[in-house]
Amino acid sequence: MPDVHHYTAAAERKGSYALPADFDGRVNQAAIHQAVRAFRNNQRQGTASTKTRSEVSGGSRKPWRQKGTGRARQGTTRSPLWVGGGVVFGPRPRSYRTEVPRKVRQLARRSALNARANEGAIHVIEALQFEAPKTRRMVGLLDKLGLTDKRVLILTKEPRPEVYLSCRNLPKVRVMRYSDAPAYDVLWCDFLLVEEDAIGGIAVAPAPRAKRVHKASAVSKKTTKKKAVKKTSATASTTAAGKTTGKRKSGRDA
Repeated sequence: MPDVHHYTAAAERKGSYALPADFDGRVNQAAIHQAVRAFRNNQRQGTASTKTRSEVSGGSRKPWRQKGTGRARQGTTRSPLWVGGGVVFGPRPRSYRTEVPRKVRQLARRSALNARANEGAIHVIEALQFEAPKTRRMVGLLDKLGLTDKRVLILTKEPRPEVYLSCRNLPKVRVMRYSDAPAYDVLWCDFLLVEEDAIGGIAVAPAPRAKRVHKASAVSKKTTKKKAVKKTSATASTTAAGKTTGKRKSGRDA
């Protein structure tokens, strides 16, 4: 189970968070490709249409006689060879609906979440507390998390209208339920901001502060010992140099 950053509702670092057992780190590229392709196909309207020669108006009369004009024979102006005539094999209204098996969709979604977890792009936060919709407050929250210019997908446990309305004017932020997030939206965002009640898992407490202080004191003791050794060696060298200079001076005077 990988660990991700854990934050409070006020965007303060709380420690790390151990993701549930579903996050095993395995990514199935084929399932992701199939799910994304089906999602994009299902967004198409399929309303493109052209007229064939039987649907174009006019052209029921022969434009000129068969012989004697010197021009090529023509029977109708509805021909695809004429400007304004019919279109051969043009697009027609159709449905681009693509079905994906349920288990493949689930595998693609799990693979997308694992890919984001492997990249360290998942942040777990406590339940967002918004009494009323406020876009400025959401902007401040994302600024504290360092996600101002990122595409963020906020996943909640239950439908949260106040959170959705707070992000509606932010073009790079989307809000939906954790259970409703498809693989495409998970791959669209740069970071996932998930409520801890929605994703499950276990909060990991940070290391106690006393051990850090103990390590710092040990390092300071080592440095003081090194400085003391350096000082003693320096004083010894200065005293030795003074003795030698004193002997030389006494010999010259004699």
